[in-house]
Amino acid sequence: MVLITGAGGLIGYSVSNFFLKKNYRVFGIENDKRKFFFGKSGSIKQNILNLKKNKNFEHFNIDVTNNEKIKKIFQKKKFDLVVHAAAQPSHDWSASNPKLDFNINALGTLNILESLRIYNKNTIFIFLSTNKVYGDYVNNFNYIEKKLRFEISGKLKNGFNENLSIDNSTHSPFGVSKLSADILTQEYGKYFNLKTVCLRAGCLTGHNHSGVALHGFLSYLFKCSFYKNKYQIFGYKGKQVRDNLSADDVTEIIYLIFKKNPKNGTVYNIGGGRESNISILEAIKKCEELTKNKFEYTYTPRERIGDHKFWITDMTKFKTDYPTFRIKKNIDKILTDMLEYEKYKLQKK
Repeated sequence: MVLITGAGGLIGYSVSNFFLKKNYRVFGIENDKRKFFFGKSGSIKQNILNLKKNKNFEHFNIDVTNNEKIKKIFQKKKFDLVVHAAAQPSHDWSASNPKLDFNINALGTLNILESLRIYNKNTIFIFLSTNKVYGDYVNNFNYIEKKLRFEISGKLKNGFNENLSIDNSTHSPFGVSKLSADILTQEYGKYFNLKTVCLRAGCLTGHNHSGVALHGFLSYLFKCSFYKNKYQIFGYKGKQVRDNLSADDVTEIIYLIFKKNPKNGTVYNIGGGRESNISILEAIKKCEELTKNKFEYTYTPRERIGDHKFWITDMTKFKTDYPTFRIKKNIDKILTDMLEYEKYKLQKK
């Protein structure tokens, strides 16, 4: 049996469908908090309705901050795998309500870890962490400014690995709450001998990502292009670089970890790396080519607090432990999938 928190979100939905296709019994915790965070356009209600069509899926409409309800689930069920993808996911939104952000991201994670420790000690627990745990420390390095992007060379050419400092930087309240959950996950692995893993992800995306202005950079930018909506760039001349990893590739990573028992409290950086990365200006150019629409955007010179100027993930550690892993979808494939998906949605209307 598999338990997935945030089962209707980008990663949760992908992982749920994956395990359902393999005939696992899947239990999903999801209360569509995204609608509260981001409005109707952020809602993932349809994803849950889709999952509930499968008789092997059971939905729990609860909040991860409700410890009593979380405990009851673990008292009654013995899971082989728990994927914790529920979160307040926005760097920017967290500043509007740091307490709620922390309760969901940190306290919610603690609630699940405690239930695992007491009732499900042999369960593999995979936590979707973030590269925001590193804060803006990466902005201290020297970058080369090119026409459409910033670049880095030398020892860091292949990106940032798990040895990057988490200290002496600005994280945003979101980065802090996720870092707290990240360290808790490690500690419950190392101190309480649980099978826990942290996946520190760069930008995650996919064709059905409910991207909004405050979260989901590539998805939201593509939709602005496709539907001819104006996009806003914050700082760095639009040359800030992000690697992007598809939800399908994240699901494959999770499955590989599940098949091979991980070391307790392991941390992996995951992302598109050198195979799948893009700057905002490059993304605008690609979207214009794909959608045939002229892209409209405004520019605000001041960057978001704690935001990365440049991020590319070095996945050497994960690929060493799981040498069969290959990224299946790069930026071009991800954007093509988005185009096909939006066209399909228009045809259905």
